[in-house]
Amino acid sequence: MQSTPKYFPTARTMIRLLLATCLLLTNTALGRDIGPGEALELRKKSALIPLEHILAAVSKRYPESRLLEVELEEEHGLFLYEVEILTNRQQVRELEIDAGTGSIIKDELED
Repeated sequence: MQSTPKYFPTARTMIRLLLATCLLLTNTALGRDIGPGEALELRKKSALIPLEHILAAVSKRYPESRLLEVELEEEHGLFLYEVEILTNRQQVRELEIDAGTGSIIKDELED
């Protein structure tokens, strides 16, 4: 004869577990912002390419563009610069650039 488990999770418990899992996965997927202090430490360790080099590459790719925003984030263990620019054609573009190598990972038009 098989023994019957003594604990059956209630619907409420299952919903709570599902919501907690969704929150955890969402926070992991979004990455985390890197503050100035941590960015400076990463630069000292040569883990990041200087922002000036990144911006020069963006400027070369999009001459006469204007910088709107720059963020440094860590996603899945990878440091990324997220650069938002306004091109000379009045288009807003978002670029994701590997902060360790300078490779452009994503370059897309903003909606």
